[in-house]
Amino acid sequence: MKSVEIYTTRICPYCVKAKSLLDKKKVKYKEVDVSNDEILREKMSAQAGGARTVPQIFADGKHVGDCDTIYRLDKEGKLNRLLGIK
Repeated sequence: MKSVEIYTTRICPYCVKAKSLLDKKKVKYKEVDVSNDEILREKMSAQAGGARTVPQIFADGKHVGDCDTIYRLDKEGKLNRLLGIK
């Protein structure tokens, strides 16, 4: 399984929804809270091609997408491969 990071904020329903999908797939992830840290948010944004919304999900440092994207990828059968799930 790849190393997964999810950038979140404390009050974000999409973050909860994205983490729920990752939990359902038994993906271990590192959660990075950018609520009050502009430096971390800028780092996230730079890695995510300019996206500033949360959540943003990365696998082995590669940007996977936001909440809507990971649900779409899952529906298309592509998410497991991107996250390194067998």
